[in-house]
Amino acid sequence: MSTVTSNPLPSEPPASRLTLTQWLIVFIAVIGFMFDTYALLVMPLIARPALAELLKVDPVTPAGLQRIANYTGYIMWGSAISGGIFGLLGGYLTDRFGRRRVLTWSILVYAISALASGFSTSPEMLLVLRCTTFIGVCVEFVAAVAWLAELFPNAHQREAILGYTQAFSSFGGLLSAGIYYLILKFNTDLPIIFGEHVPWRYVLISGVIPALPLIFIRPFLPESPAWQQKKVQGTLKRPSIAELFRPAFRRTSLVTAALFACGFGAAFGAIQWTPQIVPALALSPQEKGHLSDLQKQYSQSPTPELKQQIQEVQGKQQKAVANVQMFQEVGGLLGRFFLAWLAIRIVSRRRLLRIFLIPGLVLIPLVFLFPAAGKLSSHNLDLLRAGIFVAGFLTIAQFSYWGNYLPRVYPTYLRGTGESFAANIGGRMVGTAANPLTATLAPLLLSAAGGVPSVSLAYAAAVVAFLVYALANLFTFWLPEPKAEALLD
Repeated sequence: MSTVTSNPLPSEPPASRLTLTQWLIVFIAVIGFMFDTYALLVMPLIARPALAELLKVDPVTPAGLQRIANYTGYIMWGSAISGGIFGLLGGYLTDRFGRRRVLTWSILVYAISALASGFSTSPEMLLVLRCTTFIGVCVEFVAAVAWLAELFPNAHQREAILGYTQAFSSFGGLLSAGIYYLILKFNTDLPIIFGEHVPWRYVLISGVIPALPLIFIRPFLPESPAWQQKKVQGTLKRPSIAELFRPAFRRTSLVTAALFACGFGAAFGAIQWTPQIVPALALSPQEKGHLSDLQKQYSQSPTPELKQQIQEVQGKQQKAVANVQMFQEVGGLLGRFFLAWLAIRIVSRRRLLRIFLIPGLVLIPLVFLFPAAGKLSSHNLDLLRAGIFVAGFLTIAQFSYWGNYLPRVYPTYLRGTGESFAANIGGRMVGTAANPLTATLAPLLLSAAGGVPSVSLAYAAAVVAFLVYALANLFTFWLPEPKAEALLD
């Protein structure tokens, strides 16, 4: 395996100890990355109970589950399209007006949206507020990566800081699963919303809490020195989206966008459907029959006692969802840290990416074809936990990869725009289309799944996972290697 020597290149300044301000910036970046992920990953956790209530459907029936799956797809893809369009604009604004200013406004957008989404009274209202939440997150990611990259001119130090700060994104996923579990357990102790204690509302609202210190601290932190210097000297070129498609950047722009799309395709088209699949694995056949009987009785005679019994059984399903989500997030966390460790040791960026892509092509489809579909003779849920850990490890690490790679292939005046095109157009607009693709495939596979909706959903996720991982492995052959370790001027 090729490794990078520990001595910096002559053309770059040596690494120095971080100042107090730099430590504060790293700390704020860690919190920002962590809660960007938190804000995004609460939706797969609460989609089933939230949409069952807002759509007024029964999630146990095939028709009810399909409506929830369809509307989940609308929310996932609708918010991703919104985030992609406004995220690209945000990348342009980041290059035009500075990294720090755009960061501050992006945090305000997602904090307000997270708070308001917990008070949604219709699926349409939830859709709109999830779109605005996604817009804030998409803009924040691009501005934060450009800001961090330009603060640390030494290549080894920059690679390490970008890798390890982004690794904390997975703590956001762990936190979302942990808070979801705690809210399920203690929701009756929280304030009543619309006359009820409804866990999914508290989960959405909780996204605003960590944003509060960021709102107050970030405006007082310094602007990117590289951007500021060029701005003051009058040498900062005006960013242009068209510049991305000129010969010098065309291949980089298209291939990175395609690979980013594949990463998001695996996450949104397979992994994020897991919370919809787990409830069917969490109950024994006897418990499923008991739940069905209770729901039939409740439809004929809706008494508080029957409702409580139904909620107790469904609570077991929701806790299983949170538990499986925790395994996924731990896998993603370790994958990000492993990527950060490898990033300063492996010279070839293609080779680094393939370490995660090649095993993912084989393992992730198998996870959804067998334990997720309940096709093993026993311990399907236990094996799904292990499998989703591996899926998270291999897929989530790729998002940290791009935070390290993209700043090295675009100059200062185009860095935010180029990163935004790959992340927001490629990843969040094109890649997240895998989510409704899975929802569309699932009914077509229902007969092959024996008429069981959760099984057909698992089969569809397996197909999509194989497709995007196969394409990603193919696209790596055209991925440009960065010409130098130092950032382009």
